[in-house]
Amino acid sequence: MEGLIGKKVGMTQVFDAEGKRTCVTVIEVGPCPVVQVKTPERDGYTAAQLGYGEQKVSRLTKAVSGHLKKTGGLEGGLRVLKEFALDEGEEVKAGDVVTVANFEGCKYVDVTGVTKGRGFAGVLKRYNFAGGNMTHGGHSKRRTGGLAARDLPGWIEKGKKMPGHMGDVNRTAANLEVVQIRPEDNAILVKGSIPGARNGTVLVRKSLKNNVLAFKAKKGAK
Repeated sequence: MEGLIGKKVGMTQVFDAEGKRTCVTVIEVGPCPVVQVKTPERDGYTAAQLGYGEQKVSRLTKAVSGHLKKTGGLEGGLRVLKEFALDEGEEVKAGDVVTVANFEGCKYVDVTGVTKGRGFAGVLKRYNFAGGNMTHGGHSKRRTGGLAARDLPGWIEKGKKMPGHMGDVNRTAANLEVVQIRPEDNAILVKGSIPGARNGTVLVRKSLKNNVLAFKAKKGAK
C-alpha cells in the first residue's frame, strides 16, 4: 500500500543504543479498513479507498453512509476517506484492515497535513519582511512598503506579497526518516516535525523521492 491515514499525536524524543537523542514526531497510523477497491475494468485504474477515524452515522451524508454499507460492509461511520495506490502485486479486498505494519522496512516517508491557521497576518509575520526603522519619526515600522510602479502598469502585479490569511493550507514534509515503528501502539515515529496541530489528520506515504532513486538504482544494476 502506498500509504495510510493517521493523526499527529505530538513530539517527543527517543534515545538509541549509544545514548544519542533524536527529536521525533509520533503519528498514530491506522488501523484503516479497506472501504472500496478500484479496478482497471470498472474504474480505469488500480487503488484502494481507505477509511480512518470514528464518526457518528448521523453526521454522515446519506451518500457516504450508503457507500460505507454497500462497498465495505461497514455499519459504523468513518471520518476520513482517502485513496492510495497499491504496491506491485498487492491484492486487497473490501473489509480488510491495513495497519502500520504496512511500513515495515520503509526507511523514509512523506507526511501531508494542514498547517496551523494563523488568521490575518501582516507581511512581517507572514513573509518575514524586515520592516522599517524603529527610531522616533519613522513612519514605516511594520508596513508593507511600495506596492506598485508609478508608471505603467499602474496596478499591483499578481503574486505580490501582502498582508492576508496565513496558514491553514496543505503542506507535505518530504523524505522524513523513520526512527521507530510500534505496531502495538499503531504508531510510527519520524525524525523532525510535520505540518499541522496535534490530533490533526495526516496522510503518511512511502517516500516518493527515495522510491524513485531506489528504482533507478535497481534498473541501473540490471
